[in-house]
Amino acid sequence: MTARTDRSDRTDRSDHASISDSRTPSDVPAPAAEALARLPRVVDLLAARAEEHDRDATFPYQGIEAVHEAGLLTLTVGQRFGGPAGTLADTVRVLAELGRGDASVALVTAHTLLLHAEQDRTAGWPAAAYRRLLTESRRGPALVNTLDAEAPMTDPRDADPRDLEPGRRPLLARRNGAGWQLTGRRSGCTGAEALAWLVVRAITDEPAPRTGLFLVRGESPGVEVDPVGDQVGLRAAAGHDVVFTEVAVAAEAALGLRPLDAAPDPAGVTAAELGGAWRDLALAAVQLGVGRAALDWLVGFLSRRTAADLGEPLGGLPRYQVGLGEVASALVGAEELVVGLAARIDAGETGAAARTGAARLLADRAVVDAVQRAVALTGAPGLSRRHPLERYLRDALSGRLDGCGEERVLAEVGRAALLAGAARPRGAA
Repeated sequence: MTARTDRSDRTDRSDHASISDSRTPSDVPAPAAEALARLPRVVDLLAARAEEHDRDATFPYQGIEAVHEAGLLTLTVGQRFGGPAGTLADTVRVLAELGRGDASVALVTAHTLLLHAEQDRTAGWPAAAYRRLLTESRRGPALVNTLDAEAPMTDPRDADPRDLEPGRRPLLARRNGAGWQLTGRRSGCTGAEALAWLVVRAITDEPAPRTGLFLVRGESPGVEVDPVGDQVGLRAAAGHDVVFTEVAVAAEAALGLRPLDAAPDPAGVTAAELGGAWRDLALAAVQLGVGRAALDWLVGFLSRRTAADLGEPLGGLPRYQVGLGEVASALVGAEELVVGLAARIDAGETGAAARTGAARLLADRAVVDAVQRAVALTGAPGLSRRHPLERYLRDALSGRLDGCGEERVLAEVGRAALLAGAARPRGAA
């Protein structure tokens, strides 16, 4: 296992505008409001330590502890489980703000928030296992990640998971008495060295193979972290490989086992679509935080930097004002898209969840473009390791890759457009 280390660092931040909460205080449940009120202090703490964690690729334990102590790591635990029941809009706000401080911490937090939100919607975990997770969450940070090899396979044209590369394919589950044994490898697991629970997809070795999710304790015998992750960005997120060697899993910890060739259950497809929508917007929010951090730094840089032959800050010159406007406008558009869609999903608007793949793609593109513009506007200082802008660029580029891929999203949107066109009466606009 990777050693747990914490060190201090400093980074330039200005107190610039960020995603706001569209709800009034009376609309937000008290526990959620209390947690959200602690956000600024947590963000400052994360920003103060982000640079060194990035440089050394060390896991930000202290930052995760701060997120936990603020009540943000369990923000989406449902009211029926005694939690604050944070909405998708709350989740987007929290992750965007955490992303301003340290995108790696925001990404690790996102996966745990998504798990709690899904449990509130579907109650997929056995009651005893989820009670244990909640008990652990009261004692300290209890991180969870779902290590699913692929997005839910609801289209018959999708590849058989057994044909995937070894690090991406589901694990093999063999019968072991009444339970199971898991063997295999999963690559690029966010938070790998610090996960309390792992939810992993596996394929059974039965004559008629089934696939499903298996709940695994991070401390289980046979679970090892292979610290091979060495990404250019999001370096503190510990995106390492996890190796499973005959890991024992109880029978009740196997969730949703179904034949590989089974027709999708309509209820399951609907639940998967909503879960995918939460994931899309949560990860888009992390990216928005990176973009806002870059804008914060750019505003400070242009306000302080003075050209020797001008005698005034660069921010006073029209060229730089226009460039700054381009960066800020791109982020405003992305934020309005993500925040607005989250609110529509919270309100139960029909069809809203189906739009999040495209929304995330556009947000990712906008953030990457905005940070690249900031680098171009500042020249050499923008790529200097003395400043955080080059880190924001690396984080934005790495975050853009943490999804099912642009081509797949665009293909899905294209197919939906074709189906919608075929359904229109002839002659309709």
